[in-house]
Order: sequence, then C-alpha cells, then structure tokens
Amino acid sequence: MAASIKSKKTNSLKTEEPSPFSPAEIKKFVEEVKAEFLKIVWPDKKMTLGLTGIVVVLTVVLSLYLGSVDLLLGKLLGLFLR
Repeated sequence: MAASIKSKKTNSLKTEEPSPFSPAEIKKFVEEVKAEFLKIVWPDKKMTLGLTGIVVVLTVVLSLYLGSVDLLLGKLLGLFLR
C-alpha cells in the first residue's frame, strides 16, 4: 500500500513542466523572441536623428538650469555662513 502511494508521488513529479534550461525550451524561447522582433516598427533615420537632437538639447538646457541654480544657491549659502 505504501509503495503504491510512493510510486504515485514519483509519477506525478515526472509529469511536471520541463526545465526552462532544456535545449528544446531554449530553442522555443529564441523562436518566440525572433517573432516578437519582427513585430517591432523601427523609426527611420530622420526620426532617430530628430529625437536624438531633442534629447541632446533638453539635456544641455536642463544642465545649464541646474548648474545655475546650484551656483546661485551656493553663493547665497556662502553669504549666510560668513
């Protein structure tokens, strides 16, 4: 009786999902990634350069703003600490 319960437990363990690191699962994952990459709509060169320019300009403007605020607050704090 105990042997049949033990064999049922081992049989149920064998029916679990395969390891995600098995070669078949890795191949399936790579194929799914390829399928998803085919769905991506990549921007053209003009759009990429335009968006890159916006990012560079905003970075420069924000760094100038934050640098000037830091400089101003540093000067004000220096006046108060004297």
